[in-house]
Amino acid sequence: MFRFLTAGESHGKALLAIVEGLPSGMFISKDFIDKELSRRQLGYGRGGRMQIEKDEVEILSGVRFGKTLGSPIALLIRNLDWENWKEIMAIGPVKEKVSSLTEPRPGHADLAGTLKTGQDDIRNILERASARETAARVSVGAIAKVLLLELGIKVISHTISIGKVAAELKEIPEPHDLEKIDSSPVRCFDDEASELMVKEIEKAIQDKDSLGGVFEVIAFGVPPGLGDYISWDRRFDTAVAKAFMSIPAVKGVEIGIGFALAKERGSRVHDEIFYSPEKGFFHKTNRAGGIEGGVTNGEPIVVRAAMKPIPTLGLPLKTVNIKTKEPADAFKERADICALPSAAVIGETMLALELAGAILEKFGGDSLVELKRNYEAYLKGLKSL
Repeated sequence: MFRFLTAGESHGKALLAIVEGLPSGMFISKDFIDKELSRRQLGYGRGGRMQIEKDEVEILSGVRFGKTLGSPIALLIRNLDWENWKEIMAIGPVKEKVSSLTEPRPGHADLAGTLKTGQDDIRNILERASARETAARVSVGAIAKVLLLELGIKVISHTISIGKVAAELKEIPEPHDLEKIDSSPVRCFDDEASELMVKEIEKAIQDKDSLGGVFEVIAFGVPPGLGDYISWDRRFDTAVAKAFMSIPAVKGVEIGIGFALAKERGSRVHDEIFYSPEKGFFHKTNRAGGIEGGVTNGEPIVVRAAMKPIPTLGLPLKTVNIKTKEPADAFKERADICALPSAAVIGETMLALELAGAILEKFGGDSLVELKRNYEAYLKGLKSL
């Protein structure tokens, strides 16, 4: 079974991840993982933390001579900002008491986490609830992407909108467009919209406010048959929705054209089926986003996610002190103005992880050679249908 676990706090010593269930014989490059980590830090409107952290992975186990052994892989990403937080985030007992945070920020896990755990220092909640944890996920996602690439599957993302500015795209970008997307300050494929998005962020900076938006993740080369239509919890769209909702600040997910489907008649939304000896079964449209009945249908998987504005604001919102119960202003900590471009890269990670898990479950194999043999036999069998 493919699974992973992360650990670490936002301002702790490091972030860690352990992943198991990967086959032996996969070539794992530290440089590739580091590149994915740097992509997570892209985007105009990021906060001061991005000027401090230059994320690099240290592979601690599960790899020898550059290839996976089939045993658990342990990854470590050091927090360079730890040097500034040694006393506040000390692991052992301290001689002098550190001041507690008692003014929860609306929109964060601060109050809900405090009520859940009964703790009286909000920092004990926010350090783990922070989106900093996603760096560990991205390191695991990079390995999942390596597996997918071995099977010809590629995952990309791009920005659809920031605030009220939306891209106008006549067609979806493809894998060869990723370099252009990453070169945009907001990772938007539409050059004109990209400029307007930057201006929108600049306005938010001036107003000491924040912005959210919508990003899209697309997976190409996905075979039909991943997921299941039999049980609710084995549907692939169930897994995808859960994975995307786990990304901090994401409040909505749609697959294909999602909510727009509800506005049209069935004759205008369902993807008609065609056949040719060269292609086999195929669709000329992809409004379903590559998943029908909980199962991938062979078309690109298209997922969109709506991200709320970052809750930490330059002009703090009203709150209540959890100890005195008196009205207060929410405390302000260093934060992004807009993290949408970064969230899109995390979206790539989550889709890649779900795809890798579904592929390993369906095709098995203790080695990459065995997995590819099983996969290729399956694809060959599809052509005979």
